[in-house]
Amino acid sequence: MRFNRFSLILVSTLILSSCASTSTSSSNIPEIPIETNVLSGREGSNGPVLVVKVDDTNMAHPQIGVEDADVVYIEQVEGGLTRLAAVFSSKIPVEIGPVRSARISDIEILSQYGRVAFAYSGAQKKLLPVIAEANLQNLGAQTQSSLIYTRDSTRVSPYSLVLRADLLMAKIVEKQYDVVQAQSVGWKFGDEPIGGVGLTSVSFRWPATGYQANWSQSEKCWKLIHNSQPNVVQSGKQLCPSTVILQKVSITNSEYHDKLGNYTPFSNTVGTGPGYILRDGKSFAGTWTRENMESGTTWTSSDGQEILMSPGQVWVALLQNDPEFITASASPSPTK
Repeated sequence: MRFNRFSLILVSTLILSSCASTSTSSSNIPEIPIETNVLSGREGSNGPVLVVKVDDTNMAHPQIGVEDADVVYIEQVEGGLTRLAAVFSSKIPVEIGPVRSARISDIEILSQYGRVAFAYSGAQKKLLPVIAEANLQNLGAQTQSSLIYTRDSTRVSPYSLVLRADLLMAKIVEKQYDVVQAQSVGWKFGDEPIGGVGLTSVSFRWPATGYQANWSQSEKCWKLIHNSQPNVVQSGKQLCPSTVILQKVSITNSEYHDKLGNYTPFSNTVGTGPGYILRDGKSFAGTWTRENMESGTTWTSSDGQEILMSPGQVWVALLQNDPEFITASASPSPTK
């Protein structure tokens, strides 16, 4: 069969029209929104919340898996040392550690998250029943197998206990434990606030532990220094949160103490107090407010405006002393 010129033009027009229609149809397909984690504001699911107590002494470094946490709290413990409460939801690594014991401050800090899966190596005898009665899914090493809480042969005790987080989370699913999915704990994420003081570095410390956060312009995060050494984890990555919260709290002796009679400090995170939000190379002075144990922690500026966090890992340092700032004008250049 032969086509005349009109037929060829008609066929060509129909083909082009069909292609244009397909292109228009494809462009009208709605994009699937990217899920962001409510705890860190970064890309990732709002999965079940796992909290792991991690040693923070020199012997515990390099730590394992902390780079994947959405939120990390630094708490004061006996002897003026510090310990971490690492909160995971958007991504849970295979291993986390070194795992250490729980403290009374953990119950108040974590109650704003809901019923989290709580992993730790143990606790003082008087504290164990208090943890058991708290709104936590109690998954301490004393109730789990040696397959879940393993020992790293390259480390010395008590800095060798490592959590197989993948196996613990699988058990949570298998046993249908009641563990909360990530939900807001007060703060939100968004654009940089107006104002702020440009920083290159900030130092903050407890009686026996010192931290420093140096702004990295290239990576857009705060490179952490622990006791004068780069805070590098086992994967080789230097910890570099997008937001560092310096929350000034009252730290007092609790009723608990160790075998040597050293009282366990209690960090009071309910109420209100001053502090600083570090993001985007700046410090923003603010006031934190938390009405009760179950409510989240919000931050507002002096004019009452909410201070938004920068999407990415969040570190919360629970401090009693004032930090020391090095402003951008006082230093030649930020960390690369």
